[in-house]
Amino acid sequence: MKVLGIETSCDETGIAIYDSNDGLLAHQLYSQVKTHADYGGVVPELASRDHVRKIVPLVERTLELAKLKKADVDGIAYTRGPGLVGALLAGASMAKALAYALDVPVVGVHHMEGHLLAPMLDEKKPEYPFVALLVSGGHSMLVEVTEIGKYTVLGESVDDAAGEAFDKTAKLLGLDYPGGPLLAKLAENGKTGCYQFPRPMTDRPGLDFSFSGLKTFAANTIRASDGSPQTKANIAKAFEEAVVDTLLIKCKRALKQTGLTRIVLAGGVAANRYLRSQLGEFAQRNKIEVFYPSFEFCTDNGAMIAYAGCMRLVAGETTDKRASVMPRWPIDSLHPPLL
Repeated sequence: MKVLGIETSCDETGIAIYDSNDGLLAHQLYSQVKTHADYGGVVPELASRDHVRKIVPLVERTLELAKLKKADVDGIAYTRGPGLVGALLAGASMAKALAYALDVPVVGVHHMEGHLLAPMLDEKKPEYPFVALLVSGGHSMLVEVTEIGKYTVLGESVDDAAGEAFDKTAKLLGLDYPGGPLLAKLAENGKTGCYQFPRPMTDRPGLDFSFSGLKTFAANTIRASDGSPQTKANIAKAFEEAVVDTLLIKCKRALKQTGLTRIVLAGGVAANRYLRSQLGEFAQRNKIEVFYPSFEFCTDNGAMIAYAGCMRLVAGETTDKRASVMPRWPIDSLHPPLL
């Protein structure tokens, strides 16, 4: 089954075609970073307009790369939520219009399920069950994954997500948008031990996350510093270490709580090299299997939506073409595709 995937949850337009037999055939991604850079963050109305402008050419280009015609598509998957409502509507409208025109089934995919299943696009795939650490600009959560669609949220953000804290702290350091990757780059030149940042919510039981206080601590530290390039790098290093240590502490607790020995790291922050290295070292010491998506599939992309949608469409699941998008959609409300 050849499935066209459409991702438009925020500020990236992702299109892909996944074949249930041959895997990923082609994918394209357009990032709106330049559009939103002057504003220091995503402007929802501008994001929606950009999706409308780019989605048709990207679909046509993806089909061309896959050497397919529209008539060869057997089903369509789109991001139904969570996300920005206008952006979601752009992708959903395109998906439904194509489904009507081609007379093929359509399925709405949960954005975070797409991220969670992104490692399945690689040759080395994790087996079920596993613990997933989903970390992005809008979400930080630990999920016990029994099978596709069967998710138990073990812990999640109570305020700022890890990626959001990265971006906000980067802005305080005077870095451009999006700041998370730039902060990580700056931290490579920082010296460990110059500053000691707290590890929030690790001094109490539980698996929830809170990075708002850490961001405030960083703001106060930056305000009191001399503002030199090396000092900024040292602060970036201390901040990154605090976030990564906090995530690792919670991962260890989740693995102990569930008794599982397999963990998946996914979401935009999964591209952070320091987090990958630290999680890899922990896994090696404790005989834990760890899986990451390829760097190109860490951020929002159409391939993860095409894959997740394909799994559900193959099992016979479809979404009513009249169904509305879901800007808020708890991941633990999903169900396995065979139900």
